[in-house]
Amino acid sequence: MQHRQLGRTGVQVSELCLGTMMFGAWGNPDHDEAIRIIHSALDAGINFVDTADVYSRGESEEIVGEALEGRRDRIVLATKFHGVMGDDPNQRGNSRRWIVQEVDASLRRLRTDWIDLYQVHRPEPDMDVDETLGALTDLVRAGKIRYFGSSTFPAHEIVEAQWVAERRGRERFTCEQPPYSMLVRGIERDVLPVCRRYGIGVIPWSPLAGGWLRGRYRKGTDAPESTRARRIPQRYDLSLPGNRAKLEAADALAQLAEEAGISLIHLAIAFVLRHPAVTSPIVGPRTMEQLDSQLGAVDVTLDEAVLDRIDEIVPPGTNLNPADAGYTPPALANPPLRRR
Repeated sequence: MQHRQLGRTGVQVSELCLGTMMFGAWGNPDHDEAIRIIHSALDAGINFVDTADVYSRGESEEIVGEALEGRRDRIVLATKFHGVMGDDPNQRGNSRRWIVQEVDASLRRLRTDWIDLYQVHRPEPDMDVDETLGALTDLVRAGKIRYFGSSTFPAHEIVEAQWVAERRGRERFTCEQPPYSMLVRGIERDVLPVCRRYGIGVIPWSPLAGGWLRGRYRKGTDAPESTRARRIPQRYDLSLPGNRAKLEAADALAQLAEEAGISLIHLAIAFVLRHPAVTSPIVGPRTMEQLDSQLGAVDVTLDEAVLDRIDEIVPPGTNLNPADAGYTPPALANPPLRRR
């Protein structure tokens, strides 16, 4: 496992980041098995682990904390805040009040004194980003976090945060965690070029497009069952045109992988690794078998002919299903914001 520099920080992270969303009630509820998977990933050379408070309402962080006992100093540990963590309306979001409260909760669950990368899980356009940056800057200076970043931010909000940080003397976002795969390429238009321009690390989530690129979605076969398909049907329901387009593309990409002599999983992860703006794709296994099927992707190099074929199947800058962007701006979700 090779290492890459995380943005313009001096931190070196493995080419793959271990995502832990599927550990706990959202995926694999067996804590012992989840810990074995984490240890296997670390033994394979991964030194970068990502989680979030909202994953199974803190259970994922608790599993990660237990798994890293005795190994914490060697691991670059990332987590996130923003999602709903309780019935109180202030137990969510990007406010200073919630950030300073929730970081301590994450530290307890993770059994650590510091977080290497603390990420804003989603934007909150109605509030001043300076409040968020100010609170996160204070956490850096207090030693509770080392760096902070964003996740699934539109390009213009990434630029705004950089501008605000410079003008107001804040620490800046050093990393962005966007959705990116062969089926979800919208960030190639703006987010990835912006991150390169500002020296921001990029750790894409869902390089397998939420399981669409594992090889199980093929034309003429029944759609596989999964907890994610039940939780977010808008990304899997084949009655929706965007998902039917994904099925066509996934089938064509599986054929391309067969012609290239590699697995579709390796093709998918190697594609994400090839983009010059990408630091470390996040792989999120639920089982040991899934982890083993993904690790070998770092040894795959895609030639120009294969990359050109991928571009023919899914044009650059395209999201086949808009729901896969992971975030809908309020101006699109709320009609009154578009009408006088």
